[in-house]
Amino acid sequence: MEQPQRLCKGGAQAVVNLQPNSSISVAYHPLFGPHNDLILLELDEKLLPDVLHQRVSLRGQPDEDAVLCTQSKTYAIKFVGTSNSVFLIPPSDESALHENARDSNEKDHDQQDVASVIKVAPGNMELVEVAPRLDKLKMLLSENPYKSDEVFEVDELEGMEKNKISLFKWDDLTDRVQASDDELRSGLHSLSAVEIDGYWRIVDEKYMDMILNMLLHNSVLNDWSLYALNENEVVGVLESDGFPPKLALHCLQNYGSKVDKGVGNSCIWSLDEKRLCVHFAREILRRGKMKMESFMEEWTQKIPEGIQASFDMLEGEVLTERLGVEMWVRAFSLSSLPSSPAERFSMLFRERPKWEWKDLQPYIKDLRVPGLSSEGLLLKYTRRTQPTLDAEPVFSAR
Repeated sequence: MEQPQRLCKGGAQAVVNLQPNSSISVAYHPLFGPHNDLILLELDEKLLPDVLHQRVSLRGQPDEDAVLCTQSKTYAIKFVGTSNSVFLIPPSDESALHENARDSNEKDHDQQDVASVIKVAPGNMELVEVAPRLDKLKMLLSENPYKSDEVFEVDELEGMEKNKISLFKWDDLTDRVQASDDELRSGLHSLSAVEIDGYWRIVDEKYMDMILNMLLHNSVLNDWSLYALNENEVVGVLESDGFPPKLALHCLQNYGSKVDKGVGNSCIWSLDEKRLCVHFAREILRRGKMKMESFMEEWTQKIPEGIQASFDMLEGEVLTERLGVEMWVRAFSLSSLPSSPAERFSMLFRERPKWEWKDLQPYIKDLRVPGLSSEGLLLKYTRRTQPTLDAEPVFSAR
């Protein structure tokens, strides 16, 4: 072993600049201790720019395991112990670590070629990409849906807050929901949430029924094409019927898509046939399960003229079962299921102990677990049986 080099005050720089085949002595720092506020974090190189430029955040409540979020992804933080000792050496300027730190031994000033170890790290934190935890978002927004009798006035909002009725702004949601900003926006979109006076809300189902039915009613009265609705005209008419402009526009966004910029500042919207059909199926089946024949008759009567309904549109929305000689249908919506794979499969197998693939697939197609394929999910949570090669595979709980 070669003689140790004379390095600047024995700080971290001494080790960083250590040449190959060189050595340096180590010793306890005057402030050596557990220093639980210092934790090593191992990062993939692709995450370094986000961390170095402070584009990440830690999210979670005191009773939750924290996650680290970038703009678009969520990572669980796992502690990994190491069998080797990892020495942490602070900067040579001790004040960078501790404002009041002072070299307690001035007599050793000439022996600063020794690297001073302030902590021995037993391991480090690793990041593992995980799916966003959006079930809490659904729970929070479901506490106080926007209803038809609600009017947003400042004094009423104050009264609502006094009554501890929960309303959430964007910052409130990022503080409570463990998901990246992009994933949170996607979650709000999937819940059909709308921002009203700075608060994110979901709209009561019956109120949305009223708005959509009035839109369809006016389309008949005014001879509007459902595939070429003028935004300004629709919003103006619905506002005159007593609906807030924000919710009139939300109705167009919820059941249609923009197809043209239109004339002036207006846009042209086309209503989506499948979304309309699903809406009316949900509305009918809120009353409970029905005979298939009765359901189909009522469903086709409710759907606007000119729209062709197909039962295939209700994939992931309803379940059918045969009782005697009759087929029955009932609501069982994918949107009502938890996003956690373990909880999702548990709920599915409580609903039915055995599933044929054609029935199961619509209820698991949205599951995304980083590093695990759809086949891997099935292997982990289900048991597959297939009586014959040409038979439909059947899945039960593992």
